Amino acid sequence: MFQNTVKLISRICSPIVQTSIRHYPAPVKRFYRKTGIISSNGRYEITLDQRKLKTPKGAPFYVESEPLAVAVATEWDAQKETIDRSSMHLTSLSSTVLDNPGGLKKMDIVNYLVNYITTDAILYHSSNEQRLKELQLAEWSPIVDWFNKRYDVELKATDGLEVPSFPPGTAMNISRYLSSYNEAALNGFMFATDTLKSVVLTCACMDRFISVEKAVLLTRLEEEYQLGHWGRVEWAHDMQQLESQARLSAAVMFVHFNSSNAFVKQKIAVGEI
Repeated sequence: MFQNTVKLISRICSPIVQTSIRHYPAPVKRFYRKTGIISSNGRYEITLDQRKLKTPKGAPFYVESEPLAVAVATEWDAQKETIDRSSMHLTSLSSTVLDNPGGLKKMDIVNYLVNYITTDAILYHSSNEQRLKELQLAEWSPIVDWFNKRYDVELKATDGLEVPSFPPGTAMNISRYLSSYNEAALNGFMFATDTLKSVVLTCACMDRFISVEKAVLLTRLEEEYQLGHWGRVEWAHDMQQLESQARLSAAVMFVHFNSSNAFVKQKIAVGEI
């Protein structure tokens, strides 16, 4: 009996070791040889070896812009031995528009973007480092000035933690501009804004006032400044910058292809790529 008691106490007092194993889904191997595009009633569908592409929710995948269809098909054609969905931003944006997982309506997106202005990255300047603040004034102020003239508003930067105050009519003017885009294009605006953390930079990029590369550099201004002092891990920071450029480039293309002037029929071959 004594031995049984010792065994019981030992079992109770023994530390319980819990192993946490995280299971990552195995990469999907490329299962098709050729990509193609078929057109019907103003809609363009993507085919993978004659099988039509579906959205994550299983709905038929289609876009209403021929150039966008070519770009999406190119994303699928560029996949190697395995499929990296995280690199196919145009496919992801198009699927989001079709599936609408968040149940967002057009005005929901417009309001999201308008409200984002209060936390816009380039409206908050450094209050601690004078050299960084001077750099921000030199690089960001021209963009804010352009935005104010372009949309007839009066945004002002702050070097404190308080939320900047805007004159009456600011939200209405920005909302009016954004509402001129359709729901699909607005999804591109939202994707770009989340990438840049700035509606101001997004609009400047969409209106071709600055390039994609410049927009990404401006949103990383403080980070680049700090890296200049403390050094950088070349491959890591370069990869982050390239990923941001890829996301923003896709967003700009998506907005353009889904805007009214992009629906003009173009003589683009839509056969197999």
